Amino acid sequence: MTPGGGGPMKDCEYSQISTHSSSPMESPHKKKKIAARRKWEVFPGRNKFFCNGRIMMARQTGVFYLTLVLILVTSGLFFAFDCPYLAMKITPAIPVVGGILFFFVMGTLLRTSFSDPGVLPRATPDEAADLERQIDIANGASSGGYRPPPRTREVIINGQTVKLKYCFTCKIFRPPRASHCSLCDNCVERFDHHCPWVGNCVGKRNYRFFYMFILSLSFLTVFIFAFVITHVILRSQQTGFLNALKDSPASVLEAVVCFFSVWSIVGLSGFHTYLISSNQTTNEDIKGSWSNKRGKENYNPYSYGNIITNCCAALCGPISPSLIDRRGFIQSDTPQPAAPTNGITMYGATQSQSNMCDQDQCIQSTKFVLQAAATPLLQSEPSLTSEELPLPGKTTLGAPCATLSLGQPTPPSSMPNLTSETILTDMIPLKEELDSHQFLTPEEAPSPPGMLSTGSPITHSHTLHVLSLASQDSLHEDSVRGLVKLSSV
Repeated sequence: MTPGGGGPMKDCEYSQISTHSSSPMESPHKKKKIAARRKWEVFPGRNKFFCNGRIMMARQTGVFYLTLVLILVTSGLFFAFDCPYLAMKITPAIPVVGGILFFFVMGTLLRTSFSDPGVLPRATPDEAADLERQIDIANGASSGGYRPPPRTREVIINGQTVKLKYCFTCKIFRPPRASHCSLCDNCVERFDHHCPWVGNCVGKRNYRFFYMFILSLSFLTVFIFAFVITHVILRSQQTGFLNALKDSPASVLEAVVCFFSVWSIVGLSGFHTYLISSNQTTNEDIKGSWSNKRGKENYNPYSYGNIITNCCAALCGPISPSLIDRRGFIQSDTPQPAAPTNGITMYGATQSQSNMCDQDQCIQSTKFVLQAAATPLLQSEPSLTSEELPLPGKTTLGAPCATLSLGQPTPPSSMPNLTSETILTDMIPLKEELDSHQFLTPEEAPSPPGMLSTGSPITHSHTLHVLSLASQDSLHEDSVRGLVKLSSV
């Protein structure tokens, strides 16, 4: 733009700024969605998780895969080589019963192996520190040398005193019947034992499925072994014993596997039947914690005194929910707002939009606007002379528009460019309007070095009044205070 009667005038370039408005229509912040992590991903115990935390197992699962292979291979050979002959010679119900037992065994095995046995969550740092303070208070100050505080507590259950031991790994006092598994590195509620054959601990939440697994596996092993022998005997009656073995070699392999397995499986089933009937765990029975006789001092406080009631409590009671919430999200990881990417926030926001931002942000935004609007005027007038003042017939300035210094806030490009004419006409009010305000005239206020002197031949016309720099600063400060108060209201 080339103003008439003057030299070329440079357009003022303003950098784009953002007031960090929280308005949903204007905010340049974009929520950077961080992939939320689940609790099983940072689980402190030595466990393996599958299917996004739905399956929980111990890390040592080699023996578990051996169990699967033995069951699948033995049952598969039985259904493939023995069941057709037995269904034809004896009854078709044999493969049906065998199939029902097989699916029941596999279901209970997988349910035992893939579930949470009753792991107790570890104490948080705040909980551990609070527990340490409680231990120190309970122990009291010792006058002599250092004495470690006691790490046990006592509770009374059905008239029997039970000690609660402190776990230094989980930083908790273990509840009654709980124990820390050294293989899984977890405290398990109503801990029975760690079974490598199922690849998991056996505790409160999966004990019933473990018992049904070994009991049904006992029936399946006896079932397969009995009918394999029946198959060999029927064939030997027709073609001889050796020829029967040659005609069905798979039956020999099945009989060998079942013969060496049936004793341990049936014996284990009987042992756990005894434990259930007396309401004990394997851990308690091995340690000899309780006596089966109620008259003795160390009687079992958990027994109901009735075999049927004990069995119903162990096998038919409700299953408690998991305490570790392994598929829950970690609360500390929340989406963080990303840095603004060249966003332009409009100053001409409505009152409803400005109300959505915080009070401090609105005040700061107002200060930025006033500073940006006042800076070009104050920096473009340090050397005004009488020849450069806009007279009634001269409307432009020959000096170029001053550029803004680095780091100062400037208005966005959406605002109209400020020219010298508009600045001076805005900042030089009419005399009638100034009469109500008490501003200093150039003659009354001392001029700073480099500015107009009081003896300048500039005359005051009825239309324009030139304000001194001190008056402009006073007007600027009053405007800032007024707008800040309005924004705070």
